[in-house]
Amino acid sequence: MGSNPASWATGGPVTSPFARPSGVRGRAAGRFMRWTNKQDQEDVLGVLDVRPQDRVLEVGYGPGGLLRLLTTRTEAGVIRGVDPSAEMRQAATRANRGAVRTGRLTLSLGTADRTGLADQSVDRVVSVNNVAIWPDLEAGLRELHRVVRPGGTVVIAWHGGTSPGRIARRLRLPDDKLNRIEGTLGNIFGEVTRTELRSVVVFKATR
Repeated sequence: MGSNPASWATGGPVTSPFARPSGVRGRAAGRFMRWTNKQDQEDVLGVLDVRPQDRVLEVGYGPGGLLRLLTTRTEAGVIRGVDPSAEMRQAATRANRGAVRTGRLTLSLGTADRTGLADQSVDRVVSVNNVAIWPDLEAGLRELHRVVRPGGTVVIAWHGGTSPGRIARRLRLPDDKLNRIEGTLGNIFGEVTRTELRSVVVFKATR
């Protein structure tokens, strides 16, 4: 994809350190994400509705905050994560070293459109605040459709919601982009719901 892949949402190259954190700026971006995404991750966890022994995949795990919630607050059997940043893989491993050590959590380098997982190998997929920086929305969602089992769910969240803070307001997508996410999910999955939480808009699709 090159060092600065384009965003499907903007059409321009993604130069933000949040897209693929590395080096000093990447570590700072990771700390910032850990703080700013905390409430969003808490809210999205409820929508994800993880059941005992579910196999869960997080796309774009960053410093590992949602992974921490998945390992401590759910009875998921297996948790997988893919992220394009080696820096974030190290940070997420440190934040979740116990679950990594036992084998319950596996962290890999990858992207929404290249997860490296087998067909129909997970029950639930979640992505929080990174869908707008994917290079190819359709390719990413088709890949998630491939890896989730029939009857499984995919939850995609992005900044916005009913009471967004300053950062979420600045990053929220215009209606045409939100409609494109919803429409593409509908074309690929069929059943889609769209919900406004406090600071994120959440799309939930069932295969």
